[in-house]
Amino acid sequence: MKEMFLKGGPLMWPLLICSILSLAITIERLFYWWMERRRQDRRMHEQLFNRIETGDFQGVLALGDREGDTLKSLDHVSRILVAGLAHRSQGLHESIEIAAEEEMGRMKQGLNILDTIITMAPMLGILGTVLGIIQSFDLLGSSGIEDPKAVTGGIAQALITTAAGLSVAIMTLVPFNYLVAKVSRAARDMNKIAARFEAACRKNGDDH
Repeated sequence: MKEMFLKGGPLMWPLLICSILSLAITIERLFYWWMERRRQDRRMHEQLFNRIETGDFQGVLALGDREGDTLKSLDHVSRILVAGLAHRSQGLHESIEIAAEEEMGRMKQGLNILDTIITMAPMLGILGTVLGIIQSFDLLGSSGIEDPKAVTGGIAQALITTAAGLSVAIMTLVPFNYLVAKVSRAARDMNKIAARFEAACRKNGDDH
């Protein structure tokens, strides 16, 4: 493996960095969603909505800070509800929208980098192959056809970068699509939460 890596040429190093970065972001994002799933508490959601509907806004804020550790112990739905209620003076729709956008920003962290790696890795691989083929033809021009194995061997080595680039892209594409699907699903859920939040506040007669 090490010998093949070295044969691939200098562009194997940025491909290695891309693969490490992709793996690190994927692990971090999977851990993030695992923690969100552990924090998820539907009974807590219902408690928050019930208190909002009855006008117990201080009770909602107290529930949101029940462990004295800001909102870190809550899942994203509860954080949106508490943050939206805390800033409802800006308007119901605006407060919940701002809170949802903040959560979406957290959910999307690292996805732009994964998207870039998916595009860039194959291009780096092709660039390495093109450079390797150019070197092989230079060798062919200087030595003629006396040593064809040197030329074909050089081309074979040049193709290593293409294989590496495609491997990195494929390795990144699968978790990227999974994470994008998770974000999309969460966005749909947040839209429902926003609508229910506004309805609960208006039911209590609070339109601010």
